[in-house]
Amino acid sequence: MQKDLEEVKVLLEKSTRKRVRDALTVEKNKIETEIKNKMQQKSQKKPELVDSEKPAAVVAPLTTGYTVKISNYGWDQSDKFVKIYITLTGVHQVPIENVQVHFTERSFDLLVKNLNGKNYSMIVNNLLKPISVEGSSKKVKTDTVIILCRKKAENTRWDYLTQVEKECKEKEKPSYDNETDPSEGLMNVLKKIYEDGDDDMKR
Repeated sequence: MQKDLEEVKVLLEKSTRKRVRDALTVEKNKIETEIKNKMQQKSQKKPELVDSEKPAAVVAPLTTGYTVKISNYGWDQSDKFVKIYITLTGVHQVPIENVQVHFTERSFDLLVKNLNGKNYSMIVNNLLKPISVEGSSKKVKTDTVIILCRKKAENTRWDYLTQVEKECKEKEKPSYDNETDPSEGLMNVLKKIYEDGDDDMKR
């Protein structure tokens, strides 16, 4: 249409007959009006496309759902590694980049994105002993994520996974003082059992 308009303008400049010039002028105005209408239609369509795209952008994050804190896990160790086992049904079916683990010397942070419409998170701070960040890694098996924490000091045994766990367990142990009467230590144990026990235990 733009080329038609240009050609009509050229003919208009060359024509000398009034009737021809009038016809060309009418045609020129007609083409200009059509071009103007087309431009207006385009400018009106653009905002509509943006508006139609907006809901998609807002809705997209909702497909990943909310984040679930992982509290159930198991762990064991070898001479070189402390291994943490987390059971997550279907985790082997998500893209490997959706399973992310960040290590520091005394912690790790696991994030599994968009597994069955949810995110799963597990953060463990204050590991009992330092680990090697470079030597630590993850493995994804059927329905299981294994986190491999490389011990900085190999061939050392971890009695607990975290420092907090160690402190809690040690608080639960009855304290015996070698210098006091052994029967007093026994009384302390019985006293603790009495304090912590239910009514039947107290009776």
